[in-house]
Amino acid sequence: MKRLEEYVRSIPDFPEEGIIFRDVTSVLQDPDGLALAIDSLKEKLKDIDFDIIAGTESRGFIFGVPVAYALHKAFVPIRKKGKLPCDTISESYDLEYGSATIEMHRDAVSPGDRVVLIDDLIATGGTIKACIHMIEALGGKVEKIVFLMELAGLNGREQLKGYDVDSVIIYGGK
Repeated sequence: MKRLEEYVRSIPDFPEEGIIFRDVTSVLQDPDGLALAIDSLKEKLKDIDFDIIAGTESRGFIFGVPVAYALHKAFVPIRKKGKLPCDTISESYDLEYGSATIEMHRDAVSPGDRVVLIDDLIATGGTIKACIHMIEALGGKVEKIVFLMELAGLNGREQLKGYDVDSVIIYGGK
């Protein structure tokens, strides 16, 4: 069987020269790659006691929901501003060229809930840090943060100091 890294398509000079884009769609398009990705994320959680998996729009949904299903846990979607129909909590954060706001339902996490965050990629860490702020504001505790891929050259883990962070694949560059 192939290693997960072999399913990830690397595209040089995208979106700009000198950048290697790590394309997760090639993992999703292969049944063995998708199964390996989900199983690898589940493996990272084998010794963690938690109640809820939360994932960010949209690839955090793609990977978080099957893990939640397989482990019989609830799933909480964290979405772009304006996409959720009920009372929400929001958090804004900086992007490379601007800012963004994400939201989650205010009743999605209760005080004392133990939460795992799952996403496809950590780059600078801003999105996940915003997720942490919302979960903690609602009284939840982030038990672990798991990524399929990490771009270590962008130092995203620095934003997440004090949290249990794990990645299935770690790329040294940007």
